[in-house]
Amino acid sequence: MREHSERRSPAADFAGTGSRASYVPDGLDASSIGALRPLLEELRDRSITTVGEAEEWLLDRSALFSAAHEARGELFIATTCRTDDERVQTAWRVYLDETAPELRTRSFELDRKLEELFGSFDLDASRYEVLKRSTSSDVRLFREENVSIVTALSKLDNDYDQLCGAMTVMFQGEERTLPQMGAYLQNTDRGVRESAWRAVADRRLADHEPIDAIFDQMVSKRHEMAQNAGFERFTEFNFESRHRFDYGVAESEAFHDAVEQVLVPFTSGLTKRRTNNLGLDTVRPWDLAVDEFGRPPLKPFKSGQDLIDRTRRVFDRLDPGLGELFSSLGDDMGGQFDLESRRGKASGGYQYMRDRSGTPFIFMNAAGLHRDVETMVHEAGHAFHSLLCWKDPLLEYRHAPIEFCEVASMVMELLTMPFWDEYYADPAEADRARRQQLEGTLSLFPWVATIDAFQHWVYANPSHTAEERRGAWHRIFTRFSPDVDWAGLEDAHAYQWQRQGHLFGSPFYYIEYGIAQLGALSLWLISLEEGPARALELYKHSLAIGGARPLPELFEAAGVPFDFSASRMATLREAVERELAKLPE
Repeated sequence: MREHSERRSPAADFAGTGSRASYVPDGLDASSIGALRPLLEELRDRSITTVGEAEEWLLDRSALFSAAHEARGELFIATTCRTDDERVQTAWRVYLDETAPELRTRSFELDRKLEELFGSFDLDASRYEVLKRSTSSDVRLFREENVSIVTALSKLDNDYDQLCGAMTVMFQGEERTLPQMGAYLQNTDRGVRESAWRAVADRRLADHEPIDAIFDQMVSKRHEMAQNAGFERFTEFNFESRHRFDYGVAESEAFHDAVEQVLVPFTSGLTKRRTNNLGLDTVRPWDLAVDEFGRPPLKPFKSGQDLIDRTRRVFDRLDPGLGELFSSLGDDMGGQFDLESRRGKASGGYQYMRDRSGTPFIFMNAAGLHRDVETMVHEAGHAFHSLLCWKDPLLEYRHAPIEFCEVASMVMELLTMPFWDEYYADPAEADRARRQQLEGTLSLFPWVATIDAFQHWVYANPSHTAEERRGAWHRIFTRFSPDVDWAGLEDAHAYQWQRQGHLFGSPFYYIEYGIAQLGALSLWLISLEEGPARALELYKHSLAIGGARPLPELFEAAGVPFDFSASRMATLREAVERELAKLPE
């Protein structure tokens, strides 16, 4: 075994600290329901007569589900890394068919027991407030008939990943993945850009019907699941199942309106500037990524390992503690990264925390572009979050609300900017990357609003036709992105939503990026006004809380408001514009 594969995670220092990890036998195959069942039944049937016994039960449950979640995670990681490996895919489907359904039912039994314990014993109200609230919600929503639906949805999502993982195009005499094609969209030759864009669009369109069919099934099954639980629509069911206790549909719609009011004008201004600088009458989809001054694409690294090495130096300079955490992940051969794009790999990027061993895994599709730098520091932020709160003995508190998890990742894209000379030796290129980052930070909001508003329409109209869906997408897309010329590209435009994987595997997971970006910008603003040390102090303090406090309190711990109003957006837009004024175009 390679030495780096054995490197100890700092999180391992906390292993067993109050978590009664010894409750789970070494070597337990936690992916097998047969192996898990005796421990699940023991927890269900255990007699509890004191507060101390209740808390001991909680720790044992946490230890068992940490093992179960890690076992599931290893299978999930394998299936996204190797969508074309039949052995891997079979193992994942066996898990979905055999272990996952019974584990959900057994988990409900333990949730119900926990709710009874909260009613029977005087457990620390402050410590268990969040857990009590979420458990009560989970018990209220659970329906046995929905277990098979969740399994079916997981399989459909895997079908979507396999379709996307198999997508390649022949371009300039070579087979290339779609992420790799992104480099050609930055080519200064407009003909090359158009050819590359059309090649990708045509490849996606080739599978638009099976992807449409997958989505149709998902919408139908989710609507059925909501009605089984007594809800008229999936929207409200999903908000509660996601434990969105601090905002709802009305606040989401207000967010859409605020983006349209404050940030669409900003992105429209960027598009008009781009149109003028490129000497065009209108901007086409293949003109959006190229440098508008004709400069070649930024090339921040040469390989996945080079990206890791450069990023390690960035974090060492940003904060020695964060640098140590990043170094603990090892290198590209150590089993904690899968970075480079290839055929047979699922799209997108993620960080997955292995809950028992305390070792994060970072997945992405690097193609040698600056966006890969953004993805790397973003996912590293998630890893920092996972490591900093891993010492909490309760599994539930090692996972914060997604709205705050994304603050942890997004702010790293901003706080690391002063050290991007590690990627770009030329100061002009480093400044160019910083401008691209700041402009992109605000440009993200219209796309977030587009995807979120589209989801609201989809699940408010669950029996819609494919034609109605295309019409809704066109209206919503145009509302937030009115300046790009799609004439003659109507078919490709109609299915742009299919590239957003969250719509398939994580419904209503997208507004979190917008809420979190506001938090990240607010923390970045603290770094400008009070200094980076203060911002990093707040960052690490708030991340260490994990999910032990309600969402607004996590924002408060980071020193930022839980506020996604138009006025807050305007304040942050002005801050970004001030910093952009300091950077050369």
